[in-house]
Amino acid sequence: MVLPALGESVTEGTVTRWLKSVGDSVEEDEPLLEVSTDKVDTEIPAPTSGTLLEIVVGEDETAEVGAKLAVIGAAGAAP
Repeated sequence: MVLPALGESVTEGTVTRWLKSVGDSVEEDEPLLEVSTDKVDTEIPAPTSGTLLEIVVGEDETAEVGAKLAVIGAAGAAP
């Protein structure tokens, strides 16, 4: 999953908190992480159902819009 566009002038966001851990099941549209930008703090939902296989951008790290944040896949799959 990637960091979605959060507004016209927003180019990056900082992960403030992951709401799930690697190995947890996630449902599509379930809040997965919280992101802070210069304009808004928001929860980012999971784009699909599956298992959180890998967290690429950790808490307090900044990512650009479109950057890979995490890997969600089938249970037991490799990231």
